[in-house]
Amino acid sequence: VRQVQKLTANGIIDCVKDGGSNRYNLVETVRKYVEYIKATKSDKETKKEADERRKLKADADLKRAKADMAELELRELEGSLHRAEDVEAVMGQYVYTMRSMLVALPGRLAVEVIGAVNASEASDIIKNEINVMMEALTEFRYDPEVYAALVRERKGWQDRKDEQERNGGDSGS
Repeated sequence: VRQVQKLTANGIIDCVKDGGSNRYNLVETVRKYVEYIKATKSDKETKKEADERRKLKADADLKRAKADMAELELRELEGSLHRAEDVEAVMGQYVYTMRSMLVALPGRLAVEVIGAVNASEASDIIKNEINVMMEALTEFRYDPEVYAALVRERKGWQDRKDEQERNGGDSGS
């Protein structure tokens, strides 16, 4: 009785008031109730299907992200991709080398410049030394082994060369 009253109150089935009681058209009431059950079931299935689609999409996204990470790691190990921190470390070392050369310049040139006959000769001495420094700096070349060593260090992998040296030379590879 309560379920029928609830369905009536929610407008799912209709009734006709007859004095103090409700009267229902059996055929019409059953038809509307069956439609309601189908719609409710369909809504539940639709929600379940939507949840399943979301889950499948999330799984696919996760797998794609893992595959992308594996691809990046492989490219890094192959040496065709470098982490920004590794490039920063190598370039920082390069800048440090340049700085050291520039800081040492006054001390290396002081005696020669004092011995110069005139300002033009002193300028030439300084210019020549700067050219020597610049030539040394232009010899900087990309060395994939430097980056490979940084990757091995970050991964905690032991360098084969170091291992061979500790083991007393060539290990047959």
